[in-house]
Amino acid sequence: MPALVIAHRGASAAFPEHTRAAMLHALGVGADGLECDVQLTRDREVVCWHDPTVDRTSDGRGAVADHTLERLRGLDVVSWHARRPGGEPTTTTAPPAAYGGAGEQVLTLADLLAIATAADRPLRLAVELKHPSPFGHELEERVLRELLRAGWDPETGRVGQVQVSLMSFHPDALRHVAPLAGTDPLCPLMDLLPTELPTRLARGPLSRAAVRAAARQSLAGSEALVWRGRAGMAGPSVAYVREHLADVKAWLAAGRRLRVWTVDEREDAEFLLAQGVQELTTNRPEDVLRWVRERAAARRERMPTGA
Repeated sequence: MPALVIAHRGASAAFPEHTRAAMLHALGVGADGLECDVQLTRDREVVCWHDPTVDRTSDGRGAVADHTLERLRGLDVVSWHARRPGGEPTTTTAPPAAYGGAGEQVLTLADLLAIATAADRPLRLAVELKHPSPFGHELEERVLRELLRAGWDPETGRVGQVQVSLMSFHPDALRHVAPLAGTDPLCPLMDLLPTELPTRLARGPLSRAAVRAAARQSLAGSEALVWRGRAGMAGPSVAYVREHLADVKAWLAAGRRLRVWTVDEREDAEFLLAQGVQELTTNRPEDVLRWVRERAAARRERMPTGA
């Protein structure tokens, strides 16, 4: 079976990440799944947003947790995308009308579930639980509540034809949802530990050494979930796979499902497909889908024909 292509924050090379436009475009080009990050707003709505602040991806300032959903929906979350370094030269500041108006671009998890189920085809929905959160495990509780409200069946992990998985760099978040969700849909995320830590992470009560120790502990906890069979999936970065290839091969041999991020280069895609990785998370779903199809076609051509 060909590897599945998961759109990272939607088709986020073509349209602003996490917007309705990015998600609808990803579905339009045939992505096998959608990926999102979730946080809580000030009024405890589960919103799709990556950064802890709104600064990078809007015209606003401040923490996501300090904004109500209504306030977030009043921000311009589109214009920044055309101005970003390395932005696509064809990017425009306004998505096509079919992708919704300016006030419809910020999505809640409930919105995204509605978009995914409306596609009326088998899909993966990868939900990353963003931590640290000022609301602690209330984030997980509200995510589970939204899933159940949408018709999620914890036994199958599905909402209609949409297979939901829960991801995090923080193993405690996955342990918190495991009693209801089970182990199969849990996907610990992993990356190489940075050699240099951003200054902002080492300010305040935590020293640089303490931050590094906490990061190392989270990584070890995530790896342990996979090794011990307490998570059915693993979500390493491309760099992690290259550095820990023997471990990755052992996980695959043990039946774990690998979802690797962020696969935007053909060389990385070819390398991962050769290892048997089942899911590729990318900002460029249209390109990666084409590469997967071309590789599958080339393999068929090399197969011996019958007598």
